[in-house]
Amino acid sequence: MSDLLFLRRAIELAREHSAGGRGGPFGALVVCRGEVAGEGWNQVVEEADPTAHAEIKAIREAARRKGTHLLDDCVLYASCEPCPMCLAAIYWARIPRVVFAGRSEDAGAVGFDDAVIARELRLSWEERRIESRQALREEALGVLQEWKENPEREEY
Repeated sequence: MSDLLFLRRAIELAREHSAGGRGGPFGALVVCRGEVAGEGWNQVVEEADPTAHAEIKAIREAARRKGTHLLDDCVLYASCEPCPMCLAAIYWARIPRVVFAGRSEDAGAVGFDDAVIARELRLSWEERRIESRQALREEALGVLQEWKENPEREEY
């Protein structure tokens, strides 16, 4: 299958699962070595889960099917440019390539505006709108150091 066929499938998932009005108009696939390893569509309302975006659902399914959190031999196809949360998940999964149809400003024009989140992420934690407070840093550093020194750790 070509990029355009996979991308059309992502758009089809978006259309199919948003037609009833409960799902957002987003679909995604993770394709590994030419085979679909995961499909997803927006299920935020349906699952009462703000992280149930199409890309996240597709990544979770692909990782489960492959038996690994590393998807470095895969491509993610999305009906729209991934939001900041989904983009972070793509980086964590080590997906090296993303092909998308709509742009973030297209989604923003119909009510899915993530520009505020993107701006907030560029700020330090002290400057963000969400109140943040740091405490017990030394205790947390101890746990981090213990993990670093554990010869059985699996890095990711």
